[in-house]
Amino acid sequence: MFDDLLSLLFPKSCYACDGAMARGEKYICTKCSVKLPYTDSHVHGATELNPLQRRFWGKVPVRFAFSYLHFMPKGRVQRLLHKLKYKGAKELGEHLGQRYGSLLSDHYYPEHFDVVVPVPLHKYKLRRRGYNQAESFSRGLAQAMQLPHNGKALLRTIDTSTQTRKNRLDRWQNVEQVFQVHQPIEVRGKRVLLVDDVMTTGATLEACAVALLAAGAMEVSVVTIAAA
Repeated sequence: MFDDLLSLLFPKSCYACDGAMARGEKYICTKCSVKLPYTDSHVHGATELNPLQRRFWGKVPVRFAFSYLHFMPKGRVQRLLHKLKYKGAKELGEHLGQRYGSLLSDHYYPEHFDVVVPVPLHKYKLRRRGYNQAESFSRGLAQAMQLPHNGKALLRTIDTSTQTRKNRLDRWQNVEQVFQVHQPIEVRGKRVLLVDDVMTTGATLEACAVALLAAGAMEVSVVTIAAA
């Protein structure tokens, strides 16, 4: 009863629209949940009908490429990502991961993966932010799909400049040779699900996939919260 009274007097705000949420709603209100721009990329799998899959063709062998949402500037998805990345909403990443992980499980994708690995932050940036937003999402995915999670398999050795406003070549040069596999035995012979928050050109994911495959991973698939 006390919790109900608190919710009535101090309703929690939706992370997507900042509006008050109704009782029983969690992180994202029902209206926003309905209106979020879902990609449905998982429906097309590893085929040419999946535009995210095509981003990696001729660059690095990627088994599956999925994203939960379309990134749209100044919209609900941008607000969600901003709060996840800069406003300390770590729990939002896990919530989104659980939602998408459940959806992927409904389509039997967990049987294609052995371990979930997030794209790492450099230790200095991790210290400033306090958490890795990609890891928050990846933990939710792993929990929903009942898969092992390894947040230390990859290491970012150089604190690169931001990828914002860079073209594809600049993005690739910015992350080339930045990532190392810290625990090769943890990925050797395994089908790795590589996780990040946003996919733009795919340069960061491509660099991580190259490192994982060089370390002996059997195959790499990628998934993000949103794709631009």
